[in-house]
Amino acid sequence: MSDLRFETRAIHAGQEPEPLFGAVNVPIYQTSTYAQPRVGEPIRHDYARGGNPTRDALQEVLASLEGGRHAMSFASGLAAESTLLLTLSPGDHVVLADDVYGGTYRLLARVLDGWGVGFDTVDMTDLGAVRGAVTERTRMVWAESPTNPLLKVIDIAAVAEVAHGAGARLVVDNTFATPYLQRPLELGADVVVHSVTKYLGGHSDLVGGALVLSDDDLAERLRFLVNAVGAVPGPMDCYLALRGCKTLALRMEAHCRGARAVAGFLSGHGKVRRVHYPGLPGHPGHEVAARQMRDFGGMVSFEVGSEEEAVRVAESTELFFLAESLGGVESLIEVPAPMTHASVAGSPLEVPGALVRLSVGIEHPDDLIEDLARALG
Repeated sequence: MSDLRFETRAIHAGQEPEPLFGAVNVPIYQTSTYAQPRVGEPIRHDYARGGNPTRDALQEVLASLEGGRHAMSFASGLAAESTLLLTLSPGDHVVLADDVYGGTYRLLARVLDGWGVGFDTVDMTDLGAVRGAVTERTRMVWAESPTNPLLKVIDIAAVAEVAHGAGARLVVDNTFATPYLQRPLELGADVVVHSVTKYLGGHSDLVGGALVLSDDDLAERLRFLVNAVGAVPGPMDCYLALRGCKTLALRMEAHCRGARAVAGFLSGHGKVRRVHYPGLPGHPGHEVAARQMRDFGGMVSFEVGSEEEAVRVAESTELFFLAESLGGVESLIEVPAPMTHASVAGSPLEVPGALVRLSVGIEHPDDLIEDLARALG
């Protein structure tokens, strides 16, 4: 199916009609085990921790959309990240972007630190800083683009060149962009990470994660860990994620359209001190984003005068629900410092207290702008 366009693969990859009755949706195989015709000779799977047909279909479409040969799905984005990090050994080193999801930092700073895995944080928009951070022990360079929550844009191809020159793999969290807007494997990344909970699911009704890659040896190691560690998703969540992938292209177009309008409104508002959105020509990463992305995404963050003002604004919207997470069809607002990024307080990843993060949904942009205008006023 590699010759088919994105929107077509999102609906058809791994999703042929079910052969027994012709159901056009992949069935929810709600089973924990499988009958075997002979001892030790399962038809395909022997136990559902190791595999499930609904999960197989989701993994096939995710691999197709990201342009990878292999995909593994997990019970959450952090489950995916944890399993990937288990490929490291004591003494290994990770270079971590200085504006990543707080849970990623927590894994390295408070879980793997006791296992002898070291890491350093660096501003990955500065290639010289990345070169200075890699060492002979570096095994992974871990990036996001755009980043969470400051929407920095990292030149994936350039950072991949630095990582590979040091003998390390480049891992890119593509949750914010999705494969519809950006495909890191085509830009030189070795592994793509997703929180399927977000845009891929798209309806705020599931929790899941995924890894996509093309390295056969690493895929074999990860498949062993998937079964050995067991942080796998249930078939219902896989079914919901499959449904989400079918409309991903349409939803991302609407998210981007709304975010552009919202960012433009905020950039001209007197109470807004700074807007972080790569679609604005004045954004430091605008040119890189325009080169490596189809569009600029549905996430916008902005700074007001104080943390108290940020809290007041976030608690005053009506259409933007005050909630953590992102990527659903409904718009969300939050204050990262005391909410999603509380775990990085006092660390190099600490975010400004006056920062507000928006996940712009697919509502009409004019209604969203009116809601923000009321809250800011």
